[in-house]
Amino acid sequence: MGAGGAQRRILVTGAAGPAGRALASRLVQVGETREVWAIGADMAPVPVPGYEAVEMVAPAVDPRYEEDMLALVAGLEPDLVLPTVSEELPRIATLGRAVGWGHRLVVSAPGPAAVAGDKLLTMWALARARVDVPVFAVASSFRSAAQVLDWAGGPAVVKPRVARGGRGVHVLDDPDDRVWGRVDASWLVQGFAPGTEYSPQVYRSPTTGECTVVVLRKAALEHGRIGNATAVDRVPEGDEADVADLAERTVRALDLVGPVDMDVRRLADGTPVVLEVNARFGAVSASAPELLDAVLDDWPG
Repeated sequence: MGAGGAQRRILVTGAAGPAGRALASRLVQVGETREVWAIGADMAPVPVPGYEAVEMVAPAVDPRYEEDMLALVAGLEPDLVLPTVSEELPRIATLGRAVGWGHRLVVSAPGPAAVAGDKLLTMWALARARVDVPVFAVASSFRSAAQVLDWAGGPAVVKPRVARGGRGVHVLDDPDDRVWGRVDASWLVQGFAPGTEYSPQVYRSPTTGECTVVVLRKAALEHGRIGNATAVDRVPEGDEADVADLAERTVRALDLVGPVDMDVRRLADGTPVVLEVNARFGAVSASAPELLDAVLDDWPG
C-alpha cells in the first residue's frame, strides 16, 4: 500500500475489454470504502467509468509493448499493476522480472503465466498433474473433421491455442464443416463436454499459497452451446464442491497466484473437467468481489 496509508494507485491493462470493465465496476464500489485511484490502459482507449482515464498502450503482440508499458509505469508510478489481457501475461511477467517491478505487478511468474496462456500447454500440464480435462489433442494430429468426430465419439470443440475468451471457439459436429479448413497446429481440439458450464473464480495468495474459490454457474452463453457467459449465478458456498475442488487443484497444479478465471464443464457422466484457464481477472469477476478485496489486502504492492 502507499506509504502512510496514502491513496493507492492502480493501473489496469485491457481496461476497455470485458475483464477490464468488470474490474472497473468493482473498483467503483471499492472506492467507497478504500482510498484507491485507478487508471486504465488499452490498445483502443475509450472512457470507462471507474477509471480516471484510459491511456493508449501497444497491443501485446506489438514490439513496442514493453517500451509503452515501461513509460506508462514510470509516469504513473502505480502501487499495483493489474493486467487483464491473456496474451500479454507472459510478456508483462517477463518484463516485470527484467526491470524489477517486484510485487507491484499482480501476475504469476513468467513460466506459469506462459503455460496458462497456451491452451494446449495448459491441457498437457493439467493432464500430467492428474487434474481432470476433456480428451484433447493438437489439431494437426488429424487429417479431417470426420477423423476428429470419430476420435471424440461425437462433437468436438476447436479453438486457437492462444486467444482471449471465446474468440475462435467452435463446436465441430459436421464432417464437412468449413472451419476445419483453417485449422492447423496453432489450434487445440477437445472433446465436447455437454453438461453444465461454470466459471470458477480463484484467488491464490502469493505469500501464504492459500486459495479462495467462488463458483459461478453460467446461466447463458453468448453462442448458445459455447462462448462467453452473458449471465452467471453465484453458487452457494459448499454446493458444487467438486467444481470448487477442481478449480483449486488446477491453480495449484499450474502454480498460479493472484486472480484466476477458468472455464469448467461437466462431461455426460457428470465429471467436471477444466476447459481453459485465464491467469487474471475475468469478465465475470464482479460477481466474485472478494477477489479484488484479496488482492488489495494481500498483495505486497
